[in-house]
Amino acid sequence: MFKAVLVAVSLALVVETKSRFSALDGRIVGGVNATIEEFPYQVSLQYRHSHFCGGSIIATNRILTAAHCTNGKPNYVFNVRYGTTLPSQGGTEVDLTEIRNHPQYNPQTSDYDVCVINLSFHIVESQTAQIVNLVPVSALEGGRSAVVTGWGALQSGGPVPAQLQAVELQESNRDLCNTAYLGAITDRMICFEADGKDACGGDSGGPLVSGGVQVGIVSFGLGCAHAGYPGVYSHVANLREFIEELL
Repeated sequence: MFKAVLVAVSLALVVETKSRFSALDGRIVGGVNATIEEFPYQVSLQYRHSHFCGGSIIATNRILTAAHCTNGKPNYVFNVRYGTTLPSQGGTEVDLTEIRNHPQYNPQTSDYDVCVINLSFHIVESQTAQIVNLVPVSALEGGRSAVVTGWGALQSGGPVPAQLQAVELQESNRDLCNTAYLGAITDRMICFEADGKDACGGDSGGPLVSGGVQVGIVSFGLGCAHAGYPGVYSHVANLREFIEELL
């Protein structure tokens, strides 16, 4: 009983930190400056025209992000900015017509933390705006390196970055990650980490890409680059059925 209560309390704190929007909360830690030409699938999901979460282009009129970014909010408060290295200028803004969170999304545990967004018009593909392929369902888990991108603040209490950030991570051992999070890691989650490097907060909903395919969606974690607590990502391979139904 004590362990179950501790898991619930710990995850409630983690999810609050990850999903509450503030430039002070989240950042890509230990990353490098990147350009949209390098990661043309990256988009900014904006709340009343300010960067709120990340996302990725999975069809010319579909964006993949995290359910905790959109849960409980109407589509008209959001827009998507794509095709730009900067979070608040350049590229193209487009309105949303529909938000589809996974019907089994649980905000207390972050299970099934996936959302597909419908856009009001089709993205024009170019060097700065391209569709990212999704990881095959049959892909083997374990031992992968991946890159996560986003516009979260550079350090706690610090400024937001002037441009897109990217950081390379390594896949964590599932059992060790599950132990760190007190048994809360489900089959819809994967864990990635690297010393002094992480994604968090304002990077929520952003893409984790390995070998040219998206394997994860930034979901939650305890702190940012906190030793012993890998970042947790929605497991795209195990959520593809839901995603593909909406393409």
